[in-house]
Amino acid sequence: MTWHPILRAQLADALLAAGPDAPTLCEGWRSRHLAAHVVLRESSLTVGAGIAVPALAARSDAAIDDLAQTAAGDGPFRDLVARVADGPPRWHPTSWAGDAANVVEFFVHTEDVRRGGGPVPPRELDPALVDELWRRLLQTARLPLRRAGVGVVLVRQDGQRRRVRGPGGGHGTVVVRGDVPELLMWVHGRGAAADVDLEGDPSDVAALRSLLPVA
Repeated sequence: MTWHPILRAQLADALLAAGPDAPTLCEGWRSRHLAAHVVLRESSLTVGAGIAVPALAARSDAAIDDLAQTAAGDGPFRDLVARVADGPPRWHPTSWAGDAANVVEFFVHTEDVRRGGGPVPPRELDPALVDELWRRLLQTARLPLRRAGVGVVLVRQDGQRRRVRGPGGGHGTVVVRGDVPELLMWVHGRGAAADVDLEGDPSDVAALRSLLPVA
């Protein structure tokens, strides 16, 4: 199953439902900024590089702000979201990457839009998509947890578990429990809007919370 076209369509739908000025979980961004980010990630090599290279971040942010300013009205915003839905040009690297580059990106950004104004009911997800999100989570968790110090074990609500980081420096291990989408949001810095539980020695839990806060 290829998931990224489905998730792209869901992101576009969430953006249209929110309108151009809805808050998001991305600090300082309204929904039009998030749409501009997705469009430029897929059409500008400079913006794509700015996501990964700190020295280029200012130029990337400026380009996103500029495009977002052009989409403040409903009509221009719909046009911008249509570009999100259309996807990248064939020459752009993200057009070749498929699920590898886009599953986490589109799922998390859809939740950024849905949860930006406060708690919302969880989406009903295809169990096969949940398994795909779990697989992608295990692939991506090590990077945001690299400075955690403590060990981290992720546990799904169905009981599946995986150690994604071993403890170091005299620390123990923290068990993080939640539904797969909630664990994914937490690992990617959206813990303040995610429903997860942290279990372990209080000092280890505090150390992990200082890196990745939770609600």
